[in-house]
Amino acid sequence: MEKMIMEKRGHVLMIPFPSQGHINPCLQFLKRLVSKGLKTTLVTTNFISKSIQPKLGHNIGIEFISDGYDNGGFAESDSVQSYLQRLQAVGSADLTQLIKKLNSSTEMKDNPVNCIVYDAFLPWALDVARQFGLVGGSFFTQPCAVNSIYYQFGKGLLKIGEDMVTANSDVLITGLPLPLQVSDLPSFLGVPGTYPAYLEMVLNQFINVEEADWIFINSFDMLEVQVVDWMTKKFPQLRTIGPTIPSVYLDNRIEDDRDYGLNLFKPDSSICMNWLNAKANGTVVYVSFGSMADLSKEQMEELAMGLIGSNSYFLWVVRGSEEHKLSAKILEEIETGNKGLVVKWSPQLQVLSHEAVGCFVTHCGWNSTLEALSLGVPMVGIPQWTDQTTNAKFIEDEWRVGVRVKVSDARKGIWTRKDLEVSIREVMEGEKGKEMKRNSSKWRKLAQQAVDLGGSSDQNLDEFVAKLICS
Repeated sequence: MEKMIMEKRGHVLMIPFPSQGHINPCLQFLKRLVSKGLKTTLVTTNFISKSIQPKLGHNIGIEFISDGYDNGGFAESDSVQSYLQRLQAVGSADLTQLIKKLNSSTEMKDNPVNCIVYDAFLPWALDVARQFGLVGGSFFTQPCAVNSIYYQFGKGLLKIGEDMVTANSDVLITGLPLPLQVSDLPSFLGVPGTYPAYLEMVLNQFINVEEADWIFINSFDMLEVQVVDWMTKKFPQLRTIGPTIPSVYLDNRIEDDRDYGLNLFKPDSSICMNWLNAKANGTVVYVSFGSMADLSKEQMEELAMGLIGSNSYFLWVVRGSEEHKLSAKILEEIETGNKGLVVKWSPQLQVLSHEAVGCFVTHCGWNSTLEALSLGVPMVGIPQWTDQTTNAKFIEDEWRVGVRVKVSDARKGIWTRKDLEVSIREVMEGEKGKEMKRNSSKWRKLAQQAVDLGGSSDQNLDEFVAKLICS
């Protein structure tokens, strides 16, 4: 294979949806491909280029196209639908010109672009690939279970009636290893009529997916055995290639791969790490809800008081845009209690891998879930929307590595400080918590095996590389 790679490397353009939660797994995918001899280029938007100073390294190129909103990105548009429509119109034209530019340059004459791997949220990129006769691969950033649910709903194989929603009925879904209640479904289905533009976006991932040469899923075979088997029968070109987190936390086969390499925030890890270094093993609860979660003032206060009541040390990431939801009195109580540290940003991978961390209170976004699974950290799930509710169900009942905070006040649909406190104590102190820790260690080993030499995800990437350099 080494001789073949030197003769013809192959060149993959990777086009993520322009948000950090999508860019990071795509970037890690490229690092794996580079380590196997391919030339790769990350393509993101002009607006993102103004927001970051990328230090991709690992011989990954970077190019920019317009999404039609170069000054403000998504925030500049008046709706999700408007943004996606303009991104398709302007982005596809820019991408076409970029491919022409790259393939006509002297620098690229030995390695012209021969493949586009695109975020499944951007199915129009396959049409651009076909214009040039390129290989096209769709990249799904959510788990197989969630993708399967959307696929079956879009095809009319899964119907959610109003009576089922009202009764929160059990739903048996083909290919899934366990039944779900309606409240466990992705929120766009479990709460009909909410975010119709987002529902359309996730369903549109499948409009031309049968025509793609490859379908890549950011998961690994052993994590979703049954649903991977079912989906592979529907889509023989489907391959799992995850977990897509930096190599140092898994197999350590990619040199100096310690972080994602692209941040929309200016990182300063010393505050968090110095604080953690002073704590005993397994005594800290880490709390983070990602870059998009929007808790109400009431939920933020319940979260704060639940953390205080848990009697554990806690490191809590509160984004600058969310700080105003915490009263000065609560912040003072956290500070004077000497149990908690509130920060605006944290180096999440470093934190989760720190021996002091015994539990992760999370919104159950897929990137955070995969990170916790890969690093062996039990979870307390407080899902908000989209795939998070389904991920929380699997965390608790399928992988058995955590609990989902119960909703005590059904009328308001929120949990209370007591619900959170009970959940944290169950993970940190209870007998079930010991089982969760054992299960977390098991999944960590299986995640490492998947990406290590000869593992399922590693073999899937080898297959892709071998076919691409011969195409």
